[in-house]
Amino acid sequence: MGMGTKDGSEQWGYVQVRPKAHMFWWHYKSPYRVEDPSKPWPIILWLQGGPGASGVGIGNFKEIGPLDNFLNPRNSTWLRKADLLFVDNPVGTGYSFVEDDNAYVKTDEEAATDLTTLLRKLFNKNEQLQKSPLYVVAESYGGKYAVTLGLSIVKAMKAGHLKLKFGGVALGDSWISPEDYVFSWGPLLKDLSRLDNNGLAKSNKLAKQIRHQIKAGQFVNATDSWGNLEDVII
Repeated sequence: MGMGTKDGSEQWGYVQVRPKAHMFWWHYKSPYRVEDPSKPWPIILWLQGGPGASGVGIGNFKEIGPLDNFLNPRNSTWLRKADLLFVDNPVGTGYSFVEDDNAYVKTDEEAATDLTTLLRKLFNKNEQLQKSPLYVVAESYGGKYAVTLGLSIVKAMKAGHLKLKFGGVALGDSWISPEDYVFSWGPLLKDLSRLDNNGLAKSNKLAKQIRHQIKAGQFVNATDSWGNLEDVII
């Protein structure tokens, strides 16, 4: 599969997902793994958001991997419940790279195709990996990647191109519908007594401004307004 530790608990490497496009992955086998045929030990594929944030860097060392930023053991690592697979997605993120600027992806669907190619290379010839259900877990913009990847996985499996047990998709604080989210923040925080009436009015005003900017295709301005909204609610 790639390089790794002598005991096989970690493996990492590159997959060429397209000509001149290379994706970096890092797989951890859990030391807490329990072999139970009635309840196969899962694998979690973690997808970071951004877009362009490193799963290998942020998700691994800042959130759920075995070591924290200072390389100290993390007691809350998700390895207690599953094996972990981190990927720098899409190409151009973290250690994933392209040899030509034309090889960058331009849509979430293209990113999903690259990830599906990576999974084919990792799983199709590895019967051990095929025994574990794969769960795609994501946060922030990674939610869009996870959903499109889930659909791509199902299609590839039905076509006989991908051999794995697909457990499902889990989304955490996923940035899927910005317009819906910004309109929910003010009322929610008001109900929780985190905003007063003045704060709610400012929040709703900015949410309406963001909706108008999105509809007008003013995405840079909408992003700036979103930052202003965060200043109000935080």
